[in-house]
Parts: sequence; structure tokens; C-alpha cells
Amino acid sequence: MASMRRPDPQRQTVSSRAVYVISVAAELAGVHPQTLRIYERKGLVDPARTGGGSRRYSERDIQRLQRIQELTNAGLNLEGVRRVIELEDLVQRLGRELVEARREAREAVERTHRQYRRDLVPLSQAPVPYRGRR
Repeated sequence: MASMRRPDPQRQTVSSRAVYVISVAAELAGVHPQTLRIYERKGLVDPARTGGGSRRYSERDIQRLQRIQELTNAGLNLEGVRRVIELEDLVQRLGRELVEARREAREAVERTHRQYRRDLVPLSQAPVPYRGRR
């Protein structure tokens, strides 16, 4: 699974700010706190840690825990859940890259069109080819 990088604390969004202790996170996700520890050992979730080592879960972590519950309730084992989440993360990343590539392509086409417009010579200024005497 892709490693989960911790964002710069000064730039954290509300959804990524780790504020929930394990008991609250477990209740919000509808699981036992021990289940969260198992998920962490399996690499399914990576809560932030306080200076004292206590786990802190973000809103994004809670959403991931709820997704894990959906998948396990659908019959997947934890390895299957890990793979599905890994693929979902990949699809999201590739979707962002596709949007960016399309934006860059649009800009390149617009630059090319602007260059063509600069290269065009108005008909009144265009040289007339010599065709000899009639």
C-alpha cells in the first residue's frame, strides 16, 4: 500500500487534523478499539501519534475505517481490503494526474493557436504571387 505521508501541520485541512482518541474513533467507525489496533498492524490505517505515543485519528482516518468496515461486511478479508483500498488510492491519484495532463494539453493547444494567429498575415498584406503576363 502507498505510504501515507503526514502533511505539514500548518497546512493541514480539517479532514486531516488528527484529533480523535482511539475510543472515540472506534465508536465513530462502529468497531472495537482493539480492531483499530489490528487494522494499524495490518497497515490499513496509520494514525498520528502524540508526543507520548497515544494514537490520534483524523476525519480522513474515520472515513477510511468506515470504508474498511463496508468492505469487510461485504465479505472481504483484511488482505482483500488492503488491496482494494490500495487500488482505490491509485485510481484517485491517476484521476488527479489525468485532470492535470488534460489541463496541460489544453494550455499547449491554446499556446499553439495563439502562435498560429500571430503567424497569419492579413490578406491585404499578403504578397501576391507573380504569374507572368496574360
